[in-house]
Amino acid sequence: MNTAARNYLVVSDFDQTLSFNDSGVVLSELLGIAGFPERIAGLAETHLVQQGGELAYLLLHDPEFRRVRREDLVEVGKRVRLKNHIRLLPKLLADLDGHQFSFYVVSAAPQEVIQSALEGIVPADHIFGTRFRYDQVTGEIQSIARVPAGYGKVAVVDELRARTGVGHDCVVYIGDGSSDVHVMLHVNRLDGMTISVSENRYLTQIARRTVLGNNALSVLVPVLEEIARWNAGQIRGFFAAHGFVLQEWDKVRTDSIMLANSSELLGGVATA
Repeated sequence: MNTAARNYLVVSDFDQTLSFNDSGVVLSELLGIAGFPERIAGLAETHLVQQGGELAYLLLHDPEFRRVRREDLVEVGKRVRLKNHIRLLPKLLADLDGHQFSFYVVSAAPQEVIQSALEGIVPADHIFGTRFRYDQVTGEIQSIARVPAGYGKVAVVDELRARTGVGHDCVVYIGDGSSDVHVMLHVNRLDGMTISVSENRYLTQIARRTVLGNNALSVLVPVLEEIARWNAGQIRGFFAAHGFVLQEWDKVRTDSIMLANSSELLGGVATA
């Protein structure tokens, strides 16, 4: 038993972090609405809403998305494809070498979508998604109560840290996209741990660790290394004890470099 065991708060994004697809894409397919990526890109270019909050904006303002009701969001959650073995993630995180981990999901995806997708996996009160106010008669979305996107995620993480009573350096955040940049910078500043599960070039420069894989349990590797201080043999043994073989584990650092001739940049002609 680790005599220096501590309590940790683990916070994860949802779309494309715990799932393979974006809930907005699934919703568009369900309703037969075309051009969802283009609408999101248009909103991103205008900087009208926080990154990650685009779907919430469309649900409130776009004529085609205005017909969405609570039951549609619940159905989307049932159709979202989750990453492999996600049911085991909260269970294995609960107690690692004596360390206690409390697992929460904080995402700009609609609350109903996340709760429906993670039913029986993550308790409803551990899920913080975008909350809407509905018309009691028509069921139409009237307004947005909260959107955990951008700086909104920072606020929720701070609330959870205060609620759970963990130290500043005992926060682990897992995300995949540009909407996670603010919260990762915040967690890093507090000496917490940040894990990217994508090759997003903005995120990989900020996250302390980047883990790529289609299995939700992959994020346990940096946790076991950095927090439990286990070596490779111990980590492989841990997975083997739970019925998994760590077949590939490549640690790669990639430098993305683009070179241009200085004279060409100045409009001149390069000479040999």
